[in-house]
Amino acid sequence: MTVGFFGRMVWVLPAVIGMTAASGGSWPASETIKFAPHRAVYDISMGRAAPGSGVSEMTGRLVYELRGGGCEDYAQTMRFVTQSSSSDGSEQVNDMRTSSSEEIAGLALTFTTTQYHDDKIGDVTEGRAGRRDVSGEVAIELVKPERKALSLPGTTYFPIQHSIAMLQAAMEGKAQFAADVYDGSEKGDKVSSTMTIIGKGRVGDASALPASVANVDRLKQMRFWPISTGYFEKGKGLDKKDALPNYEMAANFFENGVSTRLVMDYGDFSLKGELRELTFLDGPKCGK
Repeated sequence: MTVGFFGRMVWVLPAVIGMTAASGGSWPASETIKFAPHRAVYDISMGRAAPGSGVSEMTGRLVYELRGGGCEDYAQTMRFVTQSSSSDGSEQVNDMRTSSSEEIAGLALTFTTTQYHDDKIGDVTEGRAGRRDVSGEVAIELVKPERKALSLPGTTYFPIQHSIAMLQAAMEGKAQFAADVYDGSEKGDKVSSTMTIIGKGRVGDASALPASVANVDRLKQMRFWPISTGYFEKGKGLDKKDALPNYEMAANFFENGVSTRLVMDYGDFSLKGELRELTFLDGPKCGK
C-alpha cells in the first residue's frame, strides 16, 4: 500500500474546505476574516473499508499548526503519521510532513512536502507560486521533484485564500462553493476542482465538540458550519455529469479556522479524525 492517497491531504486544513472560481478573481477581503493561530492534534482511526480495498486497519495522528495572519503571512505546518495493516498481513508506517507560507492577499505561496515510508525518505515536493495582483495569472516555479515552470488562470485559489472565500460564502448563507485550488501537493503540477457543500451554521451544539479537550470552551459560543468538500481532477470533475470525486473531506468548520469531527473519504475506505488537543498560539505583534 502506498501513500499516494495522502497527496492532496496536505492543505485540506483549514481549507477543508452561489460563489464560484469563475467569479473573475473577485476575492473577499481577507482583513474581514481572521483565523486564530492554533495547534490541533487529531487521533486518526479507520472509518470503513470496502471489500477489496486492501486495507484492514489504519491508525495514526495528525498534528496541524497555523500561525500568522493580520500583519504577517499565514504559515501552515502539518505532520500526518499513520500505521496501516493490509489484508495480506503486511504493515507500513507513513509519515508526511508539510509546510507552507501564504501571503495574506493571496499573491504568493511557498510550499514543501516530504514523505517517509517506514522511516525511509520518499517523495519531496518544493516550489513557489505567485501572481502580480489578486486577479493575475499564477506563475509556478517547482524546485522538486524536478525543476519546472507552470502557469494557471488568475481565478485559481491558494489554500488560505480558498478557506477565507469558503467561510465568506458560509457567512452569506450560501449552500455551496465551487473553486479551483492549487496547494502544491503531490508533484506540485496539479490543480483540483472542488465543490463544497455548506450546511446550516450553528452555535453551541455540543455534538460538534469533543469532550475533555483543553481550550475547547472557546469554541462553544462560536459559529460553525458542517462542510463537505469533494476534490476532482481539473477537467475531469465538476463539468462531468455524475462524476465522482477523487476524495472527499467533511468537518465542522469554525469561524476562527478550527475544525472538528474530520472524515476523510477515499472511496474504498475512509478515515476519521477526532480532536484530542487544541492549543491557541500567540498572534503576530503588529506594529511592535
